[in-house]
Amino acid sequence: MPKKVRVAMMSMAHAHADGYARQVGQIPDAQLMCIWDDMPERGRPMAEKYGVPFFGNAMEEVLDRKDVDAIVVNAPTAQHTEIYLKAIERGKHVFTEKALTISTKEADVVVEAVKKHPGIKFTVSLPSRTRGENLLIKELVEDGVLGRITMIRGRVAHQAAIDKWFSGGQLWFVDKKAAGGGAMFDLGCHTTDMIRWIMGPPRYAVAQMNNFSRVYKIDDNGVAVVEFANRGLGILDTSFCHRSGPNLFEVFGTEGYVGRGFPGMPLMIQSRKLKGGNRIDGMIIPSKLPENKPSIMEAWISAILKDTPLITTVEDGRNLTEMLEGCYTAWRTGKRYTFAK
Repeated sequence: MPKKVRVAMMSMAHAHADGYARQVGQIPDAQLMCIWDDMPERGRPMAEKYGVPFFGNAMEEVLDRKDVDAIVVNAPTAQHTEIYLKAIERGKHVFTEKALTISTKEADVVVEAVKKHPGIKFTVSLPSRTRGENLLIKELVEDGVLGRITMIRGRVAHQAAIDKWFSGGQLWFVDKKAAGGGAMFDLGCHTTDMIRWIMGPPRYAVAQMNNFSRVYKIDDNGVAVVEFANRGLGILDTSFCHRSGPNLFEVFGTEGYVGRGFPGMPLMIQSRKLKGGNRIDGMIIPSKLPENKPSIMEAWISAILKDTPLITTVEDGRNLTEMLEGCYTAWRTGKRYTFAK
């Protein structure tokens, strides 16, 4: 392995692709080598911006390069599986945007491919898992401070539909065949993953989504309710039609509550059960949060060079896809969806 991880960007289709290219350039142990995109008008300007070669033909032209150790996948979600499998066959490490794949069946194929190549470092961009406030929420749950968790409610929303954010090379975001779905499949990944991370395996899902704005032909406003194996409930609330108000994340337990709301507002905790048997009857604000973890990208580069732990794994990506697929199936069929055990 060279002193630096040499990285290729596989498509600039995702809204975060430019940010990832910038991150690679900012990490001393990484180097951006080239950009591939099947839409030259989308990829070539970014290659010029970063001063690296552009490739617009078959993806193998980049994946076969000896001076590429790892790839960052920003392609439309429907292209992910093909890119992953070809990269893994060639021994390339993989950082990917969420969602991992459109279907759980595809996700299971990717998980098996990674298992067959144990040297591959494969991570999924789920940055919520790096933030101090979310690490504290997870810690409070695991320490039993909130008692048994009865419900988690998570909202994530912005005004993408009502302000017509998607056009040109990013129109795939609102093409359900390319993206897997609309607001919940893309933006909803963040809270869906957080709730799955905290609650564990899901059992059932019901959902209602709609096309509220009528701007794009996808779901842009929706709610799903998931029951988990621990009998707790998760409410997933996602919208592309949100201009004002907080993106709440709240955890309710038999012994307490923790929640975050408006940007800049502190985490709020109420609990009757803390370490040492102390009792708190009112709402408290933590004076110090856990330190943020390194970014998903930094942890990935470190894992490649130093074999340090990844923050998110291919299995985490698989579990997220399973949750999303279950919620969308429940909505499309109008029936409660049962997750495989």
